[in-house]
Amino acid sequence: MRINKPKDLSSEELCKLVVKGMQEKKAIDIVVMDLRDVKNAISDYFVICSGTSDTQIDAIADSVEEEVFKASQVNPWHEEGKTNREWILLDYVDVVVHVFNKERRVFYDLEQLWGDAEIHTVEETFA
Repeated sequence: MRINKPKDLSSEELCKLVVKGMQEKKAIDIVVMDLRDVKNAISDYFVICSGTSDTQIDAIADSVEEEVFKASQVNPWHEEGKTNREWILLDYVDVVVHVFNKERRVFYDLEQLWGDAEIHTVEETFA
């Protein structure tokens, strides 16, 4: 087990917090990919969304971090992409968050790459 893992949260609870943070900033096309039954998967879940501008992408990532921190007092174990704001990755060990601009999301197509995962589309209900 790595340091900084949200100890009091299950991976399912962590996913819900991530989705809530995404919805708070009106993320679009939110998808939860369940990787628990995928051989050699690097985490339990990927949570993926898109934003329409670099400002929104940054705001979505910040909102996710705030929601998770409020519930667990834990920051991501690792993060990437805050400078470019085209694809921000927040790694919470069991849950990896991907916040894309639309072009990068189409290019990397994680949903297809991890095609063995069970994929759940989140309804776009904003808080």
